[in-house]
Amino acid sequence: MMASARSAIFLQVTMATLSLAVCSKFRPLSSISSRAFQFHQWKLAPRLKPSSNDVQLKWQSSVAYGRTTFRHLRGDTESWRINLSSDESNLPSELSSSSSSSSATTITNLEQYRNPNNLDDQVFSAISADGGLKVTVATIRNLLNEMMIQHSMNPVPGDALGRATLCALLASNGIQEEQMFQLSMKGDGPLRGCLAIVTGTGEARGYVGNPSLGDDFTLTEAIGAGTVQIVKNHPDWPRPYNGITSIRHGDIDRDIGIYLAESEQRSCALAAATAFNGILCTAAGGYLVERLPNCSPETMAHMERNLAKLVEMNGENGEALPVNLMLEGKTPLDIATILLDGLGMEPLGQLEPQPKCPCSADKLMRSLRLLPREEVDTILREEGQVEARCQFCGKVYRMGPDEVEKRFLEATGDPSIDEEWEGKKSNSGDKTME
Repeated sequence: MMASARSAIFLQVTMATLSLAVCSKFRPLSSISSRAFQFHQWKLAPRLKPSSNDVQLKWQSSVAYGRTTFRHLRGDTESWRINLSSDESNLPSELSSSSSSSSATTITNLEQYRNPNNLDDQVFSAISADGGLKVTVATIRNLLNEMMIQHSMNPVPGDALGRATLCALLASNGIQEEQMFQLSMKGDGPLRGCLAIVTGTGEARGYVGNPSLGDDFTLTEAIGAGTVQIVKNHPDWPRPYNGITSIRHGDIDRDIGIYLAESEQRSCALAAATAFNGILCTAAGGYLVERLPNCSPETMAHMERNLAKLVEMNGENGEALPVNLMLEGKTPLDIATILLDGLGMEPLGQLEPQPKCPCSADKLMRSLRLLPREEVDTILREEGQVEARCQFCGKVYRMGPDEVEKRFLEATGDPSIDEEWEGKKSNSGDKTME
């Protein structure tokens, strides 16, 4: 009976982690440099004294105390601070002319990106006219609700999974179609970790360790202390790329922003949030503004003013950004337009995130082959069948003694070696039972 219990636990864990075998061997990125960026969340702008210009003061404090800060590259912090006295007239003539000339052309090309009331999930990306900034905005309300239904998930775990999925979609935007991007928060809190996986086509899946966690905890308390790990992989790569940083805040988007700065040297502003009405997600959105290598100081300063306006429009001193705007009907295209206002906007494209899990009865068979045959026979004798549940999508797979025996006879290749298994696995059809 002990062997049966151990085998059942093994099957449950293996079904959830087979597709994550790349995580078994952690190899930090060799390019990590903690000195490449200086992350000063509360020192983006100098302290201000009360003045008559209350609106401008609110904008600057929102950026200074919000979570959407920019990491300082090359140490030129003065050029990164908000200059409330500067205006669009300070932009170089070539930037102003390119912005105006491209606006008429761009407007005619935006119809395909409109998403009234955010009815559809969408990841929209655009670049400024001078090529100095890239903006990516996402909304995934439908995707998050479906994942929560699959796992009977409460709002706090749903908030964690929603933010993690948003950050994964935003940070991975532009990767190759077959490439995989995995984000995991491994903390010691009662949530027991959170994981999200996306591909270049927008396929997404994920889970949390404790989907039934109640509302007695904040998100930071639920996650606890631990590490942020990013894994990137592609079928043609000899090995996956891995990066890791510690959890500093526990609100996911801010920690992912720190990871991007420290491990990938990406200068960016990242925000993600969700909103719930009971157990129903009413909005889930986020944005990523990334400074590209050829970004001029004038473009950067102009974007910071746009970002301050966005924070002010959202309210709550930068919290729940940009979900409050989405609840008012703002779409990814609208938010990108605000962020690139006066800079010209050239759409790069869009994709529709969709839940998709690669689990199958064939992968269950692979798990069985990793067990000693005596333990498999013990399970069949005591339980009458083999049963496993996918932790990503919740599907239940069951196999009786006859089917297990048949698949054992047909199976070829070493199940412990990914390449050999993928090349020689059985072509027998998958059988799913709910």
